[in-house]
Amino acid sequence: MKRIFALWRMVASQDLRLLWFAIRHERRPAWLLPGLAVLALFAVEPANFALPVLGAVDELVLVPLILHGMVKMLPTQVLDGFARAYAGRLRRRA
Repeated sequence: MKRIFALWRMVASQDLRLLWFAIRHERRPAWLLPGLAVLALFAVEPANFALPVLGAVDELVLVPLILHGMVKMLPTQVLDGFARAYAGRLRRRA
C-alpha cells in the first residue's frame, strides 16, 4: 500500500503539474488532449461503480502509470519549457 501512495505522490507532485503545463504549451503534441480525455473517461467509467474493487485498481494503479507514460512521451521542447518555468518559480519563492 505504501508503494501505491508513493506512486500517487509522485504523480500528484510532478506529473500532473507537467501535464497541466503541457496542455497550455503552444507546441503540445496533437495526441495530448484526446489522450487525457480518454483517460478521464476511463477513470470515471461505470464499471468503477459496479465493481468497486476493479475501480480501485484502475484509479490507484493504472491511471497513475498511464499518466506517467504520457509524461515520458512529451516532446523535449515542452519538458524544457516546464523546467525553465518551474526553476523561475523556485527562485521567486526563495
